[in-house]
Amino acid sequence: MQDKPIKVLVVDDSALMRKLLPLVMERDPGIRVVGTAMDGIFALKKIRTLQPDVITLDILMPRMDGLATLQQIIEEFRTPVILVSSLTEEGAQLTLKALEMGAVDFITKPKGDLSTGLERIGGELIAKIRAVARATLRKPLSLSLPHPSLASKGSVRSLTSADRVVVIGISTGGPYALTTLLPALPIHFPAGLLIVQHMPEGFTTLFAERLDQICEIQVKEAEDGDLILPGRALIAPGNRHLQVKRMPLGIIAELSDDPDVNGHRPSADILFTSVASHFGPKAVGLIMTGMGSDGVEGMGKIRASGGTTLAQSEESCVIFGMPKGAIERGYVQKVLPLEELARSLQEICKEEE
Repeated sequence: MQDKPIKVLVVDDSALMRKLLPLVMERDPGIRVVGTAMDGIFALKKIRTLQPDVITLDILMPRMDGLATLQQIIEEFRTPVILVSSLTEEGAQLTLKALEMGAVDFITKPKGDLSTGLERIGGELIAKIRAVARATLRKPLSLSLPHPSLASKGSVRSLTSADRVVVIGISTGGPYALTTLLPALPIHFPAGLLIVQHMPEGFTTLFAERLDQICEIQVKEAEDGDLILPGRALIAPGNRHLQVKRMPLGIIAELSDDPDVNGHRPSADILFTSVASHFGPKAVGLIMTGMGSDGVEGMGKIRASGGTTLAQSEESCVIFGMPKGAIERGYVQKVLPLEELARSLQEICKEEE
């Protein structure tokens, strides 16, 4: 018996987007666009009657904007939402806020000719719809955390290169998960952290700045030559690979424009492989929520080098693809829910002192 098609509701104030997005999606026979809405007020009415499996949601709309609409969807329907974001700074800021609230993923509106641009990202959109169709929106995060001043962060951080490192590979659902994990790490966290979050250029800069505001550890977008320091998290820039390199002063971050790996740049596999060779048993690999298989083989290399390997549990992932692949291959030593990962990382890194 053939599976029922995935029902999608398109919410966008642009009449052209409401016309083009369904044309792109319905090239996949497993997807059926059951309706469109020009703003959040119409969208909420249609969700009640059409009961879609997935919603694509524009952020910038009149009357009821994307954030207000998303909040209502989370509270009333729990239907997975893929955001449709502009590449402007305002669009990126709002998108990151919506991802923290519980939206499961996003695509960016193409620049220039919309029809040509949507052709280019059509495969990505269809893959994301298929991946998130069974996902559930997370509850909005409560971020009432103390925000240490930049001065206090700087005064307690060691300038000695870290001799141990935690590397994280993460994709769909990542902004929510990292905004849960990283603020739970203490300012004196004894290891450096390196993170590959699949995200376009521009978004990683704003995401790192947002995380730095709510974390005790320092969080920044990685730059060439950054030292790997205890209590500092470096996030790979969108569209650039992140690796590590040993120098006289210690191990540093190195960025490259090498070709995509597993369809991704940055790639978790690139980072994990580099860290395995430079840190060996002092590496901790963590693979978290995300679709696809990026990072899976890199986790195997960390395990083979004597490092410690962890994965986020299925029930706490938006998409279990990346952790599942690593677990099935026997590369993961411990599987933990999202809320237990910070405590486990602290215990592991303390044991290694």
